[in-house]
Amino acid sequence: MRNSISKQEIREKIWRLMEEKNIAKFPRPVYGRIPNFKGNIIAASKFIKHILFRNAKIIFCNPDSPQRPIREAVLKYRKTLVMATPRLREGFIIIEPGYVPRGREYAASTIRGAFKYGKTVDKLSFKIDVKVTGCVAVSKDGGRVGKGGGYSDLEYALLREMNAIDESTPIVTTVHDIQVVDYIPMMEHDMPVDFIFTPTQIIEVKPRRKRPPGIIWSELDPRKMEEIPILKKYCYSKLK
Repeated sequence: MRNSISKQEIREKIWRLMEEKNIAKFPRPVYGRIPNFKGNIIAASKFIKHILFRNAKIIFCNPDSPQRPIREAVLKYRKTLVMATPRLREGFIIIEPGYVPRGREYAASTIRGAFKYGKTVDKLSFKIDVKVTGCVAVSKDGGRVGKGGGYSDLEYALLREMNAIDESTPIVTTVHDIQVVDYIPMMEHDMPVDFIFTPTQIIEVKPRRKRPPGIIWSELDPRKMEEIPILKKYCYSKLK
């Protein structure tokens, strides 16, 4: 029974429950999104107080609404923030300490603000200390479901190829408790999570799941090469 459920069925169930129980926050409806949720600031604060955040100097964070408080905190604490541009079309955004004037951290933590205060790059030449990802659902054993585009998995794979992250880099998410499910089917290219922060608990996944070593070219949709210029550029550079 467990193995028969699909990722899309999990997504649809979580989106429906969050709307029906009025757990969802703007932007709504949450269908097709990494859902924002009531308590997202509390969940974010649990991570911000955690040693993972305190010790990190460079934090990669997804650009979705529920994780915006994390991005703001990264900037307030004068850490380096790295984000992926939407659908990876323009690569990555780096906002280094000092790029954002005091008092403008909230504005800079939005996608529009990140483009204004940060710089876009095709490749990262440094190590990321923590990677924060958005999820539609997670399981306590580290399984993860995104909104279905596959961009988070590809983003992770590119970062591995660039040596910006490795097998030991912690992968963190913040979700509502209702988004924590019993089981998620995972494939070789799927990125897992290591720490789950909700409004009521902190879940550390033990043992950690094995993660993709980089881009699994045999599973890559050729259309992604046309959609994502940096992927095509990276592929060509590897062939030279």
